Amino acid sequence: MKIYCQFLNYMTNNVTQKLKQTSNSLLMMSESEYPFEVIFWSGEGQQTLTNQKLLQLTGHPLETPVETVELDYFFRNSAEAKEWHDEIQKQDVQKFQALVKTLKENLTDIKVYRLGTINIDVYILGKTVSGDLAGISTKVVET
Repeated sequence: MKIYCQFLNYMTNNVTQKLKQTSNSLLMMSESEYPFEVIFWSGEGQQTLTNQKLLQLTGHPLETPVETVELDYFFRNSAEAKEWHDEIQKQDVQKFQALVKTLKENLTDIKVYRLGTINIDVYILGKTVSGDLAGISTKVVET
């Protein structure tokens, strides 16, 4: 049992480190640019994440609007190369693709939660092998 617990701790630390590495220096583009932060809530992935529970975990008022979108849809403008991209934009696309890949390889049941309107807090969350909730958060501005 002790070895199994050590393995789960290693996997958890590994997931958060990978997310930090792949999101480092990336900015989420909207009407403003915001960095990503790694999120980790121990033991919170063992039950279904409800909107109410998410609002409690994030400290938002319970009346905050919550919208859920698919991971690939959320990153559709950031992780898809366009023929008109310059070299820097192409590098950013590769970084976003690596971030999406890291999320998909290390988390299950991934969902993107958009909290609020105009200044929207975004939480990209999934479950770890040890039953925790992990992912990344950022902001987008949409007027």
